[in-house]
Amino acid sequence: MEDVKDKVLNRETATVEITPSATTPFEELDEPVKLALTCASDKKAFDIVALDLREIASFTEFFLMVSGANQRQVQAVADEIEERLKKECRAKPVRIEGYSSADWVLMDYGDFVVHIFDRDARSFYDLERLWRDARRVTLPTELSSSSDPGSQ
Repeated sequence: MEDVKDKVLNRETATVEITPSATTPFEELDEPVKLALTCASDKKAFDIVALDLREIASFTEFFLMVSGANQRQVQAVADEIEERLKKECRAKPVRIEGYSSADWVLMDYGDFVVHIFDRDARSFYDLERLWRDARRVTLPTELSSSSDPGSQ
């Protein structure tokens, strides 16, 4: 019994190296996905992230996650994405959820899903952590440099 206690108390610590997963270039995205990201940026959404789920999920190819500062901005981002995708790509969402409360608006376009969060919902649900096995899409600097205006 003494030997077991001794081994448990004197365990060696293991170092774990985390290598960044591969990324997907922005250029590989379909036009509607690129346009949705651009629309979010145009409406001053921040913390824009795109995840490539093609290797780990069968229900959609991409998750696009963006944040808005308040309910009005979250709805404005959703409106811009819906209007421009309809006009320029003839794409309509299969379903939109959460628009009236605007804590978390989900726009399902089949091949991709747009998540538009307010600050609190984004940190609470933490989808990036839940989908950490997904490949990140490398975004152009004009899209990836948008940061939370309330954090300054």
